[in-house]
Amino acid sequence: MIVTLLAFVVTLGILIVVHEYGHYRVAVACGVKVLRFSVGFGRVLWRRQRSPDSTEFTVCALPLGGYVRMLDEREAPVAPDELDRAFNRRPLAARAAIVVAGPLANLLLAVLLYAAAHWIGISEPKAVLSAPPVGSLAESAGLRAGDWVRAYSSDGQDWADLRSMSELRWQVTQAALHGQVLELQVSDRDGQRSRTVTLDLSGLPSRDVDAALMKTIGLGAPFSEPRLGEVRPGGPAATAGLRAGDEVLSVDGVAVPDARSLVERIRAAVRGDAGVPMRWVVERGNERRTLTVVPRLLKEGGLRIGRIDAVVGQAPAMTLVRLGPIEGLAQGARRTWEVSSLTLRMLGRMLVGQASLKNLSGPLTIADYAGQSVQHGLADYLSFLALVSVSLGVLNLMPLPMLDGGHLMYYIFEAATGRPVSDLWLARLQRGGFALLLMMMSVALYNDVARLLGLQ
Repeated sequence: MIVTLLAFVVTLGILIVVHEYGHYRVAVACGVKVLRFSVGFGRVLWRRQRSPDSTEFTVCALPLGGYVRMLDEREAPVAPDELDRAFNRRPLAARAAIVVAGPLANLLLAVLLYAAAHWIGISEPKAVLSAPPVGSLAESAGLRAGDWVRAYSSDGQDWADLRSMSELRWQVTQAALHGQVLELQVSDRDGQRSRTVTLDLSGLPSRDVDAALMKTIGLGAPFSEPRLGEVRPGGPAATAGLRAGDEVLSVDGVAVPDARSLVERIRAAVRGDAGVPMRWVVERGNERRTLTVVPRLLKEGGLRIGRIDAVVGQAPAMTLVRLGPIEGLAQGARRTWEVSSLTLRMLGRMLVGQASLKNLSGPLTIADYAGQSVQHGLADYLSFLALVSVSLGVLNLMPLPMLDGGHLMYYIFEAATGRPVSDLWLARLQRGGFALLLMMMSVALYNDVARLLGLQ
């Protein structure tokens, strides 16, 4: 809990400081006087100001944002000798540059963070597949448990190597969003018997990137051997005579290709209020044993599932993805562009009702992921920080009042008409933008709570 909280505070602190520093640095470069640089809102916890005429730097109690307050006649009277340093007196191009500098700082930070993560090296599961669900696109394409996806192509001509499972999922997601056909070069786990598989994602009924879409495609968890880990004393597995290290070969005469398939068989082995006896063939050392396993019944979210009180599966095969200085920067820029494009498309589809609002996440989800990524290592945390930085940059560029993108829309109107937006319309747009942002924040917070409670 403490690690999660600290990771969350550090994450917000870094992103807010970088965003506001973008505004601050360009404002100073454009000759605008900055009155206050604040991290957070509310009661001031820390303050520093070198002289009465310099910028006041503060840290406030509520760390959910920040702001840069500039000299502006619209907010307070300005002394005649400082009018040339007021924000509202600067040329339109300068004002637009100051506004856009915050989101661009977040996007630039994301490039550097993604690059740094790849310079350090990210330990990720290999792109070795578990058995695809029956009826999924992956099964129809001929993919099987243990297939190692080595490369991909969108046209069958130009091929790019796949380094990890996360990269495979990313390319599949991109192809699904664009309704494309993806060609995959696969081999067995030993790298032998290579073949080409066509994954046709052009006819998907939905472009909503969620669990349902990924289940339709059929790419689940990485391959894991159907081998047992820790067996809890007194549970169904222990009662049946199972031990840690047992490899499950078959259940009720049907071969078990991987751990995911075994878990599904266990979960489905219930009838009424009791578990259904299962005949397992396991390999222990050099001998095979046939055991009868009766799962216990567990009610989970209105469902009745079977449990055997044992860890099923082993850790997947991992690979270290590490890039050189130039390649890392190129990958950072490419990933930032791809995530930005995906974020924009998803936000657009949510606004027009083509994507579920369940995709919105709020501070609780960010805090949870921050804590998890920190525990996985520095490279994972940097990648997570980059993802949130992209989201913050893109969100702030949306043409909504109260956001930087909304101010850019005002300046576009001013450039087109030769006059600024009237005070009356500014007030109306600000109220409307505040209401919309409050609604989005409420939905995101609801989604956070629902996920934590297992309702989504």
